[in-house]
Amino acid sequence: MNRVFDRVNALSAVRFVELFGPIYEHSPWIAQRAHGHAPFAGHESMLAAMALVLEQADEAEKMALIRAHPELAQRMGVDPTLTSASAAEQASAGLDRLTPDEFSDFRALNEAYAAKFGMPFIICVRRSDKQAILNGLRTRLENTPEAEQQTALAEINKIAALRLADVLERLEHDV
Repeated sequence: MNRVFDRVNALSAVRFVELFGPIYEHSPWIAQRAHGHAPFAGHESMLAAMALVLEQADEAEKMALIRAHPELAQRMGVDPTLTSASAAEQASAGLDRLTPDEFSDFRALNEAYAAKFGMPFIICVRRSDKQAILNGLRTRLENTPEAEQQTALAEINKIAALRLADVLERLEHDV
């Protein structure tokens, strides 16, 4: 992996953002700012730099990032803003294969969540399944808005960690 980070650390800012900008949903500004923290020793230090950028972002930027995430379990093909990464992640949890009853449950809970918090429900679906996601929706509806924002940002960092690992693995094989 050190050869990969030799390559990563040698990237121009533009190329760095091209490769790592999609890690945070529709928010390349995180990669752009994280580039200033290079050189990176490895995956963990790069991820820590990106998490620090997010932590230091203002409230408007954080909410824009949260709201850039798609609603879970929409019918595939309905959301034109759904990135290929999000579509694959949702499919990995079976959200592209819901029964009519499951879809109805997701729709009702997503609507209640959005009405209460003004943002989409975010969970690292690659580390979950349909039932755990539904249970998470039900449980997290009890959170305060402040607690839910922090939970959403923590979940976004989990998603970013997995996406970063995917990009680094592709780079490792692109020698």
